[in-house]
Amino acid sequence: MGFGRYLAYRLFNAALILFFVVLLTSILFVKLADVTLQSQIQETVQAEWNAYAQHHPGSNVNQSEFIKKRMEYWINYYGLNKPYRTRVWQTTIKTLKFDFGQTRQTIFGTRDASEIIKIALPRTILLFTTAQIIVILIGILLGVKSAQKPGSTVDRTISVLAMITASLPMWWFGMVMILIFAFKLSWFPVNSFPDPTLTGLAHIKDVMWRMVLPVITIVTVLFGGWAWTTRNIMIGTMQEDFIMAARAKGVPERKVIYGHALRAAAPPIVTMTIFGLLGSLGGAIITEAVFNWPGMGRLYWIALQQNETTLIVGLTYIFTLLYLTAMILADLAYAFLDPRVKVGASASM
Repeated sequence: MGFGRYLAYRLFNAALILFFVVLLTSILFVKLADVTLQSQIQETVQAEWNAYAQHHPGSNVNQSEFIKKRMEYWINYYGLNKPYRTRVWQTTIKTLKFDFGQTRQTIFGTRDASEIIKIALPRTILLFTTAQIIVILIGILLGVKSAQKPGSTVDRTISVLAMITASLPMWWFGMVMILIFAFKLSWFPVNSFPDPTLTGLAHIKDVMWRMVLPVITIVTVLFGGWAWTTRNIMIGTMQEDFIMAARAKGVPERKVIYGHALRAAAPPIVTMTIFGLLGSLGGAIITEAVFNWPGMGRLYWIALQQNETTLIVGLTYIFTLLYLTAMILADLAYAFLDPRVKVGASASM
């Protein structure tokens, strides 16, 4: 069976996994949402009765009858009168269509869960994906440089630096950066979120200025892992026979490194890049809290704190979709960079 059918098989598996993840999430959170909605309905109906009694002090309307009718109205409105199985299925289908419903409280100026995610996602891309691109570039360059002469002063310096930075907790390092450069030196603002009142060029400058501290923090903590991993991949590749043969033929060292070795080591590095870039779309809860950056990570934390089940289901769906997309893209990248994958796919099927 050819690679095309193999890829179709992987896509089918990914779709199946996505469906069952959404179904399981719906099973868990629809029940939790029932409890939350029942409490919310009781509070709403009680507030309605208090308002009615205040504006109609001489009314003969029975309180029990009023509350009973309003309870029935809201139960029907939220669909709580439908069987549990039906509501789980409806939630699953709506989630798969990116219809996540309404949140109980206003977040980012709206209660539409889909719109809330649309607001948070570009903010996360702006900060974390930008930082991740810088991390990847620096990590690969330093890793390749370190692998050229294993055991040299350059290799040892980069390796030690990589291990030190990779061991730093990002939230702690972020707080140190804020303490030094925001509070002590006053070079950068404490609040990293841009001023919403600015527009045009002033807005762009403000965004870039406020992004400096969080971007430096993310890059400093993450580049070491990339450099170390790239170094180890490249060292293994540099010991291959075709590298020895290229050097024996007098091929310039730069071409050997970047034209032969790095190309041969590309599949695992490209896979790391794909997962790193797509993973950056999820943000980071603690880092966003430290820098007061309202992205996807902060949004997930808000959803958990406020028990916004519709938002939790939607975010879980988005994160699962990103992970499965990364897996599919990694398969495509491997097939493009290493023809042996196509042969392996045909043989395995």
